[in-house]
Amino acid sequence: MGLIGGSLALNIKNTYESMHIIGYDINEEQVKLAKSLTVIDEISSSIEAGAKKADFIVIAVPVTQAVQVVQRLESIPLKKEVIVTDVGSTKEQIVQTASCLLSKGIQFIGGHPMAGSHKSGVTASKAHLFENAMYVLTPSPHTEKEAVNRLKKLLAGTKANIIVLSPKEHDKLAGVISHFPHIIAASLVHQAEHYQQGNPLVSKLAAGGFRDITRIASSSPAMWRDILLHNQDALLQMFDYWLDEMHNVRSMIEKRNAENIYAYFSQAKEFRDQLPVRSKGAIPSFYDLYVDVPDYLGIISEVTGYLAEEEISITNIRILETRVDIYGVLRLSFQTDEDRKKAKVCLEGRGYQTFIS
Repeated sequence: MGLIGGSLALNIKNTYESMHIIGYDINEEQVKLAKSLTVIDEISSSIEAGAKKADFIVIAVPVTQAVQVVQRLESIPLKKEVIVTDVGSTKEQIVQTASCLLSKGIQFIGGHPMAGSHKSGVTASKAHLFENAMYVLTPSPHTEKEAVNRLKKLLAGTKANIIVLSPKEHDKLAGVISHFPHIIAASLVHQAEHYQQGNPLVSKLAAGGFRDITRIASSSPAMWRDILLHNQDALLQMFDYWLDEMHNVRSMIEKRNAENIYAYFSQAKEFRDQLPVRSKGAIPSFYDLYVDVPDYLGIISEVTGYLAEEEISITNIRILETRVDIYGVLRLSFQTDEDRKKAKVCLEGRGYQTFIS
């Protein structure tokens, strides 16, 4: 009963009023909170007790634990028509594990909703969390088409863009757009830490753009340990390509090949600028608004006070002093693009200059 499980539960309840949602969590306080917030209708005393009653089973736990849950389901007398799915960001290993259910006539369909939040836990659950996000389903070659259609119908209220991929194809794509970027971000941070041993100015200078481009390195170490181990094959192939890529860039710099260096960055800029701006992807978006502010006592409480009056929630706030000829800049982070737009209108209406990077 975390962010994803809770949000799916809320969405299904809102879409189908007659649907009865049973929740289980090893954290008893979390599942009680889910019940009190009406995210679920009933608390199950165990996985077994809830699974026996279910027409749909959603496994909303980290990837390593999800495999273990699938293995437990094999020994439970489930309904004949039950559909089992998960929400993890790696698919090949769990789909292979779920082949144990196939012999019992149980349909397992891997799932990966590519949406998230800077907040966690069931209290952060939102029924609209998956709206406009990509939601990948990864059935096995033995999965019945009717089962996939039934799961699609269950998820219709999410308003997500549901696509069907093979487990292997999903893991390669997720590796490119999510898993490998997290490795690079962590590596850049390790490099900065190494250089700081010889120059303490590194951490001070890294407080600007460097901190921004490495934000994802602050993600859960345990979660990323498990994800990388589960997507080992795809990532090892990407390492080979990445090492060749870095060798080519190094060669261009070493040979002072200005034309090729320019072309390299120009091509990257062209592709990056064509990426969708508002679509939700595998890495949660950061909706930042920069506000020029004069340097006087109480300015931060003044800005946040205006936003509070409009009931606009901030997920993060930082003071920046990196731009020339301006007293100071506040970087305000929001959970959605809509909140950022409202904040921009709110603050500009009160005379503040704002911009979006």
